[in-house]
Amino acid sequence: MLIVSDVLVALVALIHVYILVLEMFLWTAPRTRAAFGVSAELAEQTKALAANQGLYNGFLAAGLIWGLIGSRPAEIFFLACVIVAGIYGAITATRRILFVQVLPGALALLFVLLAG
Repeated sequence: MLIVSDVLVALVALIHVYILVLEMFLWTAPRTRAAFGVSAELAEQTKALAANQGLYNGFLAAGLIWGLIGSRPAEIFFLACVIVAGIYGAITATRRILFVQVLPGALALLFVLLAG
């Protein structure tokens, strides 16, 4: 059970590192704009906002990695943060976030709690 929980936590951390890269460094790239449904003009106007948001995703990933190297309470806290942020994003932006962020985070949290 511990191995499964660690793999799921690592997966959620990788998802957030990927989001960091998209939002901080590739925000105006055509594929990123398509993924987020943003026009070239809006991407250019919101570049700084997206980078700030990406930084927060990086903090989530860092917290999960910290948890993986020995802090179960950190894993629980940061997975809860991922889930809450994902629910908020699903309500305010797109429901797709439920599948990209909330579902993996909830599964990881379930397995972390089961692994004790």
